[in-house]
Parts: sequence; structure tokens; C-alpha cells
Amino acid sequence: MSPADARPVTPTVDRHGFWLRTLLMYDLVFVGMTAVYLVAVLTQAEGFADALVAVSTMLVLALAYALVGRRAAQRGSARLADGYLAVLVVVVVVQVANGDIGSVLLFLAYTQIWFFARTRVAGVVWAVALTVAITVAAVLRIGATGQQVTEIVAQFGTALMFAVVLGLWITQIAEQSEERAYLLEELSAAQDALAASHHAAGVVAERERLAAEIHDTLAQGFTSVVMLAQTASVELARDHLERVGARLESIEDVARDNLAEARALVAAFAPPDLQDGTLADALTRLAARFGAETGLRVDVVDEAGDTAGAEAQVVLLRAAQESLANVRRHADATHVTLRLARVGPEVVLEVVDDGRGLAGDVREGNGLRGMRARADAAGGTLDVTAAPGRGTRVRLQVPAGSS
Repeated sequence: MSPADARPVTPTVDRHGFWLRTLLMYDLVFVGMTAVYLVAVLTQAEGFADALVAVSTMLVLALAYALVGRRAAQRGSARLADGYLAVLVVVVVVQVANGDIGSVLLFLAYTQIWFFARTRVAGVVWAVALTVAITVAAVLRIGATGQQVTEIVAQFGTALMFAVVLGLWITQIAEQSEERAYLLEELSAAQDALAASHHAAGVVAERERLAAEIHDTLAQGFTSVVMLAQTASVELARDHLERVGARLESIEDVARDNLAEARALVAAFAPPDLQDGTLADALTRLAARFGAETGLRVDVVDEAGDTAGAEAQVVLLRAAQESLANVRRHADATHVTLRLARVGPEVVLEVVDDGRGLAGDVREGNGLRGMRARADAAGGTLDVTAAPGRGTRVRLQVPAGSS
């Protein structure tokens, strides 16, 4: 396919739509002009025969309009429209041949032609055909010769010129109206598609957010429960009942914390640890729980004070939770330090352990990817530094925001 073929094609003008939108107006025009014409005929007819011909042919035209013309407009049928225009031309020719007053009917005839003609060319052809036919009828009616023929041709030629100019102008307006209607429909459809796309993207983003929240909170809590239960089983097998009791208490505490986290997620609240106290307080409680579960020494150093906004606090707390979970799973460390600091308009969290570090070819897991996504969403940065045998440092820097 060539580039030219790939370009969007301008849609064909929907004449049917124009007919449907303007049919009532043209009904009123037809009724009004027909009534005016019949009154003129009845008041100026030279005899009963002339009046009878005029009235009967107008009755034929009215029936043709009601049974054929309107149906053509309602159904969008070009065949019915052409059939009605043929009847219209015949009736007008008969009226002109019947008397001078028949020329008044041209106002209605040209209007009807440009309404029912599907294209500009068709409108011009029908207008020319009608003008030629009535010119011949007028010439034959009075037996015109020489100068009279010239006058009749000039009269109807002028009428044709104005009819064509006016018809082309009306058709252009109609087509522009139809094209605007089409563009509005396309715009509405595009807006609907865009709204659906935004909704789908929002659903995906919300799912990703919930997945990250569950991974950083509930999944880690359940991991702690499993590890504590396994430890309790070992202690029970060794008849260390006091230690078993301590482990069961820890399991209960972790389960309660997980329940609170789950309720917070459902209610879209801030993490429970942040509802009472500062971010440093939440990190201290997190460090205490982690130390009790793992036996590691965890220090919290607060150099930032209570300066982080609500959004930044959530991001930093989740990063601390995920970093400690990674220490538990991978680091084989004995000491971890959580440090909060304020650097200009940003708050920095560093999680440093003295574990085994990471090899250079280790790929990031879901936890680090989740932290990086949180940092990006908050307008911050995440930096992970690690070397084999030298521990790991996770540094998250986010705008402090409003507290």
C-alpha cells in the first residue's frame, strides 16, 4: 500500500442525513408555495377547463410528493427521488403550457430539484432539463416566433442561471453541514474511545498500584508469618515452649498488622504505621518488628525530622519495607541501618546492610521494580549500590511535598 492509499479518505456526503434533518422544513415550503400557487390559479384562470387542469395536475404533484418524494427522503432512495423529480418536471411543464401563471411554479420546482438532487451535477441536469422543457412549452403555447422566442429563452435562461447559482450555494451549505455532522460524530466516537482507553489505563494502573501495595505489605507479612511458624515448629519439636509462645505472639502481631494493612488498602487509607506519629516513628516500629523476627540489629537514624509530605511518607515507608524484605531473603546480613535525611527540597531514605551484596549480573526483581515505579511516580529517583561481600545500599530520593 502506498502512502497515498494510507491517507484517510473524506467520507461521501450523507445526503440521506440532510434529507431527514430538513424534511419538515421542505414540507412546509411545499405546502405554502402550493397553496399560494393554487390561489393565484383560481383567481386568474380564464375558464373552468384551465382551472381544472391546473388543480388536477397540482393534486397529482401533491400525491407524488406525499407518496414518493417524502419516502425517498425518509429512506434515502435515489430511485424514488429521481421518480418524484420526473413527475415534478412533467407537472410544471403542463402548468406552463396551460397558462402564464404556470411560471410562478418555478420557485417551487427549482427548490424541490435542489433538495432531491443527490449531487451538484444532478441538480444542474434536472434544472436545465426543466428549463428547456418549459421554454419549449411556453413557445408552443403562444406560437412564438423570432423576437418572442428570444424573450422567452432569455426569461427562462435568467431564471435558470439564478436557480443554478442559488442551488449550488444551498448544496454547498448542505454538504458542509453534513460534513460537520460527520466530523462531530467522528469526534464523539474518538472521545468515547479515548475515554475507554483512559479508563482501561486507569484500571491497569490501579491494578499495578494494588499489586505493589500487596507485594510490599501483605506478601511480606505473610512471609514473616510462615517463617515464624516454621521457627515455632522447630522450637516445639525441641520442647522450648517459652520460645514457642514468643513466636506465637509474634505471629499474632504480624497477622494483626497485616489485617490493618488490608483494611487500609480496601479503604484507600494511608498505611496504619503512618496514622499515628511521624515517618521516623513508623520506621522505628518497622525496625523493631523486623529485628524481633530475624534477630538482626536494625538502627534508625532520623536527620530529616517531620518534613516529608503524606505522599512522600508512603513511598519512603514502602521502600523501607521492601528493602528489609530483600535483606531478609537475600542479604545474609547482621546489621541494617535506616537513615532519613533532608537534601534541599527532597527527602532521602538510605537502607544499608552489611550482607553479601549483589553480583553485577543480578537482575532486578519485582520488589526493586516496584520501588523504582513508586519513585518515578513521585518524581524521585532510586539508586541501588551493591558489590559482592560489601553489602547493599538502597537510596531513595523523593520530593518532600507538603506535610
